[in-house]
Formats: sequence, C-alpha cells, structure tokens
Amino acid sequence: MSAPASGLYAGRVTHLRRRPRRHRLTYRIFMLLLDLDEIEPLARRLRLFGQGRRALASFHPADHLHGDGRPLKAQVEQILADAGLSGGGPVRVLCMPRLLGGAGFNPLSVWFCHRRDGALSAVLYEVNNTFGERHLYLVAAPSDGGPIRQLCDKQFYVSPFMDMGLTYRFKVLPPGDSVAVAIEVEDDAGPVLSAAFHAQRRELADAALARAWAAHPLMSLGVLWAIRWEALWLWAKGEPLRPRPAPPLRLVTIGAHTGC
Repeated sequence: MSAPASGLYAGRVTHLRRRPRRHRLTYRIFMLLLDLDEIEPLARRLRLFGQGRRALASFHPADHLHGDGRPLKAQVEQILADAGLSGGGPVRVLCMPRLLGGAGFNPLSVWFCHRRDGALSAVLYEVNNTFGERHLYLVAAPSDGGPIRQLCDKQFYVSPFMDMGLTYRFKVLPPGDSVAVAIEVEDDAGPVLSAAFHAQRRELADAALARAWAAHPLMSLGVLWAIRWEALWLWAKGEPLRPRPAPPLRLVTIGAHTGC
C-alpha cells in the first residue's frame, strides 16, 4: 500500500514590501496538503481531523472554489476543461485548516492538479481577501517537469495599499519533503512586494496535528491580525488607500508558464 500524499507542512511566511515604503512581516504557520481522494479516509482514521465538522483541525469544502456544495474534484476538473487543460489525476490542495471549529481564512490556497499519468497539469492559486471575496488564477505547469515559474496579471483586489495594475510572478517547489511558494508582485518599475511560504513535511497524524496546534494555537486569528497589523503600520507610515473595485465577472483568470 502506497504512502498517503497528504501531509502537514509547518514553516514560515514572509512578506517584504519594497516600495514606496519598505515594510517587513514574518510569521509561522502550518498548512495541510490534502489529496481530495484521501480526505474522507483521513477524517475516519484521525480523531483530530475532520471534514465539514468541528475538530482540532478541519477542512470545509464550502471554504473553497465556488463554495456551492458541488464536489471539489468535479469543480477542479471543470475549471481545467474550460481552460483546455488535461485533468483526471490527483488533485491536492495546500491550505490552512480551520482550528477548533472556528472560521477559516486562507489568503492563499494552492491547488496542484494532475493528469491521469500523474504528471502535474496546472497550478490553481485561490486568493481570498478580507472583504469576503475570492478569485482563482489558473496556470499550466511546464510540460518538461522543470521548475514551476508562472506569470499572471493581477485581476482581483486584495490589499487597500496595493494598486491593481500589477503582475504576479509565481515560483513553486511542489510538495515533497518540503514545499515552497514564492510570489513577486511587480509593476513597470520592478518588484513592489515579495511573499513566500517555506515549510517542511510531517506525517499527517493526530500527534503531529496536536504538536502543530500547540505551536500555533490561534493561527487563523493570528494571520488575520497579522494582515490588519501590517495595514495599520502602512497607514501610519502614510501609505494612501486605494479604492476597491468590483470583483472580476469571471471567477478564474488564466496565466502563463514562463521559464524566466
């Protein structure tokens, strides 16, 4: 019997705003990598993990994608098909769980979408803002299995301190013994903000969940407060607020793979 793909990744998030006012933010979190085909068996086997119910750490399908109750794997397959990309293989999401039944907030969840032969077909970046809105950026993976470097124009309002006419550059080390997701936010003059998550894999087991919670007991609340604290500092430094436009009419924006 093969080892489960799902796992627990504990690490650190860093944000570095480069201009016009330099500001740095660092905090520790843990995320779960969940293979959608493994979630129900995991929820039956583990006492501290639940699906759609209160638990120490839980995964709620309604927190993701369209949030309309349809099976998540079917939603991902439809998103891939609409973009002309191959699917049919494992779908795995890297996200923060809800803790102790509380409300969940994931600024970024990353979906790894595979073809039937097991090769990575695309990466789907699911972005939530603090206004209750969500948007998805879908980018095909390199066909040669090389480094994942991807590009997408910003279409979705996230921060009141960031302009809309920006570009995201993603660099991803897919989950293995470690995982890394780095994002450079650029304008015509170069990088404006850098954000990254680097973490090491642990077995997704009750003992590991208990240790992770003990190290991050208020993680979801902490992430929200970290975002708000950063906003307060930027406001205090004189950074002007940008108006919030209406969200995009389409939930999914298509990006591009780039070797640079």
